[in-house]
Amino acid sequence: MTHGMRTDTHTPYLDERRDWRDTATRYALLPLRVFLGVTFIYAGIDKLTDSAFLKNSGSGSIGDMMRTVRDSSAIPALVDLSLKNPVGFGYAIALGELAVGIGTLLGLLARLAALGGALISLSLWLTVSWASDPYYYGNDLAYLMAWLPLVLAGASVFSIDAALRARRRQRSGGYR
Repeated sequence: MTHGMRTDTHTPYLDERRDWRDTATRYALLPLRVFLGVTFIYAGIDKLTDSAFLKNSGSGSIGDMMRTVRDSSAIPALVDLSLKNPVGFGYAIALGELAVGIGTLLGLLARLAALGGALISLSLWLTVSWASDPYYYGNDLAYLMAWLPLVLAGASVFSIDAALRARRRQRSGGYR
Protein backbone atom coordinates (compact mmCIF):
# COMPACT_ATOMS: atom_id res chain seq x y z
CA MET A 1 0.00 0.00 0.00
CA THR A 2 1.38 3.33 -1.00
CA HIS A 3 0.87 6.49 0.95
CA GLY A 4 1.08 9.67 -0.97
CA MET A 5 0.30 13.28 -0.72
CA ARG A 6 -2.73 14.75 -2.44
CA THR A 7 -1.82 17.47 -4.86
CA ASP A 8 -5.29 18.36 -6.08
CA THR A 9 -7.04 21.40 -4.73
CA HIS A 10 -10.67 22.34 -4.53
CA THR A 11 -10.60 25.71 -6.23
CA PRO A 12 -12.39 25.14 -9.51
CA TYR A 13 -12.41 27.73 -12.25
CA LEU A 14 -15.65 29.28 -13.36
CA ASP A 15 -16.27 26.75 -16.13
CA GLU A 16 -15.54 23.63 -14.05
CA ARG A 17 -18.07 21.55 -12.17
CA ARG A 18 -18.12 22.03 -8.41
CA ASP A 19 -18.42 19.23 -5.88
CA TRP A 20 -20.39 19.37 -2.63
CA ARG A 21 -17.40 20.69 -0.63
CA ASP A 22 -17.04 23.67 -2.92
CA THR A 23 -20.76 24.37 -2.68
CA ALA A 24 -20.71 24.04 1.12
CA THR A 25 -17.72 26.37 1.33
CA ARG A 26 -19.41 28.90 -0.90
CA TYR A 27 -22.59 28.99 1.21
CA ALA A 28 -20.94 28.52 4.64
CA LEU A 29 -21.31 32.12 5.80
CA LEU A 30 -24.87 32.58 4.56
CA PRO A 31 -26.57 31.39 7.80
CA LEU A 32 -24.33 33.69 9.85
CA ARG A 33 -25.08 36.59 7.53
CA VAL A 34 -28.84 36.01 7.75
CA PHE A 35 -28.72 35.64 11.54
CA LEU A 36 -26.68 38.79 12.12
CA GLY A 37 -28.63 40.80 9.56
CA VAL A 38 -32.03 39.89 10.98
CA THR A 39 -30.82 40.30 14.57
CA PHE A 40 -29.40 43.79 13.97
CA ILE A 41 -32.48 44.90 12.02
CA TYR A 42 -34.65 43.68 14.89
CA ALA A 43 -32.42 45.38 17.49
CA GLY A 44 -32.53 48.69 15.62
CA ILE A 45 -36.31 48.61 15.13
CA ASP A 46 -36.80 47.53 18.75
CA LYS A 47 -34.85 50.55 19.99
CA LEU A 48 -36.60 52.97 17.63
CA THR A 49 -40.06 51.79 18.64
CA ASP A 50 -39.43 51.56 22.38
CA SER A 51 -40.77 54.80 23.85
CA ALA A 52 -38.85 54.30 27.10
CA PHE A 53 -35.46 53.59 25.49
CA LEU A 54 -35.03 56.88 23.62
CA LYS A 55 -35.24 59.09 26.71
CA ASN A 56 -32.67 60.87 28.84
CA SER A 57 -33.90 59.26 32.05
CA GLY A 58 -36.49 56.88 33.40
CA SER A 59 -36.89 53.14 33.61
CA GLY A 60 -35.49 51.43 30.52
CA SER A 61 -33.97 54.62 29.10
CA ILE A 62 -30.64 54.80 27.32
CA GLY A 63 -29.57 57.57 29.71
CA ASP A 64 -30.17 55.50 32.84
CA MET A 65 -28.54 52.46 31.31
CA MET A 66 -25.40 54.41 30.43
CA ARG A 67 -25.24 56.01 33.89
CA THR A 68 -25.57 52.52 35.42
CA VAL A 69 -22.68 51.00 33.42
CA ARG A 70 -20.40 54.03 33.57
CA ASP A 71 -18.27 52.93 36.52
CA SER A 72 -17.99 49.29 35.44
CA SER A 73 -17.11 49.88 31.79
CA ALA A 74 -13.65 49.42 30.31
CA ILE A 75 -13.74 52.91 28.78
CA PRO A 76 -15.70 55.29 31.04
CA ALA A 77 -14.78 58.19 28.75
CA LEU A 78 -16.81 56.57 25.96
CA VAL A 79 -19.80 56.34 28.29
CA ASP A 80 -19.28 59.98 29.33
CA LEU A 81 -19.34 60.93 25.66
CA SER A 82 -22.67 59.16 25.21
CA LEU A 83 -24.06 60.85 28.33
CA LYS A 84 -23.58 64.30 26.76
CA ASN A 85 -26.58 63.46 24.56
CA PRO A 86 -28.04 60.05 25.50
CA VAL A 87 -31.03 60.36 23.17
CA GLY A 88 -28.81 61.22 20.20
CA PHE A 89 -26.53 58.33 21.11
CA GLY A 90 -29.56 56.01 21.32
CA TYR A 91 -30.71 57.09 17.86
CA ALA A 92 -27.17 56.65 16.49
CA ILE A 93 -26.92 53.10 17.85
CA ALA A 94 -30.43 52.19 16.63
CA LEU A 95 -29.92 53.63 13.13
CA GLY A 96 -26.44 52.10 12.96
CA GLU A 97 -27.83 48.68 13.85
CA LEU A 98 -30.54 49.09 11.25
CA ALA A 99 -28.07 50.11 8.52
CA VAL A 100 -25.67 47.30 9.42
CA GLY A 101 -28.50 44.75 9.46
CA ILE A 102 -29.91 45.83 6.10
CA GLY A 103 -26.47 45.98 4.47
CA THR A 104 -25.58 42.55 5.82
CA LEU A 105 -28.87 40.91 4.90
CA LEU A 106 -28.89 42.33 1.37
CA GLY A 107 -25.16 41.94 0.92
CA LEU A 108 -24.76 45.61 0.03
CA LEU A 109 -21.28 46.82 0.91
CA ALA A 110 -21.20 43.68 3.03
CA ARG A 111 -17.67 44.04 4.37
CA LEU A 112 -18.28 47.64 5.37
CA ALA A 113 -21.60 46.66 7.01
CA ALA A 114 -19.85 43.84 8.87
CA LEU A 115 -17.13 46.23 10.01
CA GLY A 116 -19.85 48.56 11.30
CA GLY A 117 -21.47 45.65 13.14
CA ALA A 118 -18.13 44.67 14.64
CA LEU A 119 -17.50 48.24 15.80
CA ILE A 120 -20.97 48.50 17.36
CA SER A 121 -20.45 45.16 19.12
CA LEU A 122 -16.97 46.21 20.28
CA SER A 123 -18.23 49.50 21.70
CA LEU A 124 -21.11 47.76 23.48
CA TRP A 125 -18.77 45.09 24.85
CA LEU A 126 -16.33 47.70 26.20
CA THR A 127 -19.14 49.67 27.83
CA VAL A 128 -22.42 47.87 28.51
CA SER A 129 -21.38 44.23 28.90
CA TRP A 130 -17.78 44.68 30.09
CA ALA A 131 -18.64 43.79 33.71
CA SER A 132 -20.19 40.43 32.78
CA ASP A 133 -18.65 37.74 34.95
CA PRO A 134 -17.56 35.36 33.61
CA TYR A 135 -16.75 37.30 30.45
CA TYR A 136 -18.55 34.88 28.13
CA TYR A 137 -21.93 35.84 29.63
CA GLY A 138 -21.62 39.16 27.81
CA ASN A 139 -23.18 38.56 24.41
CA ASP A 140 -21.52 41.54 22.71
CA LEU A 141 -18.15 39.77 22.65
CA ALA A 142 -19.71 36.79 20.85
CA TYR A 143 -21.33 39.16 18.33
CA LEU A 144 -17.96 40.85 17.77
CA MET A 145 -16.36 37.48 16.98
CA ALA A 146 -19.30 36.53 14.72
CA TRP A 147 -18.82 39.67 12.62
CA LEU A 148 -15.13 39.01 11.90
CA PRO A 149 -15.59 36.25 9.26
CA LEU A 150 -17.98 38.54 7.38
CA VAL A 151 -15.49 41.42 7.59
CA LEU A 152 -12.87 39.15 6.02
CA ALA A 153 -15.00 37.31 3.46
CA GLY A 154 -17.89 39.63 2.60
CA ALA A 155 -21.04 38.23 1.01
CA SER A 156 -20.23 35.81 -1.79
CA VAL A 157 -23.74 34.52 -2.56
CA PHE A 158 -27.26 35.94 -2.67
CA SER A 159 -25.97 39.49 -2.37
CA ILE A 160 -26.02 42.75 -4.22
CA ASP A 161 -22.21 42.82 -4.00
CA ALA A 162 -21.97 39.43 -5.78
CA ALA A 163 -24.43 40.57 -8.47
CA LEU A 164 -22.38 43.73 -9.07
CA ARG A 165 -19.15 41.69 -9.23
CA ALA A 166 -20.72 39.31 -11.76
CA ARG A 167 -21.93 42.23 -13.83
CA ARG A 168 -18.47 43.85 -13.85
CA ARG A 169 -16.91 40.50 -14.73
CA GLN A 170 -19.36 40.02 -17.59
CA ARG A 171 -18.71 43.50 -18.95
CA SER A 172 -14.94 43.10 -18.83
CA GLY A 173 -15.05 39.56 -20.18
CA GLY A 174 -12.72 38.39 -17.47
CA TYR A 175 -12.84 36.01 -14.55
CA ARG A 176 -12.10 38.49 -11.78
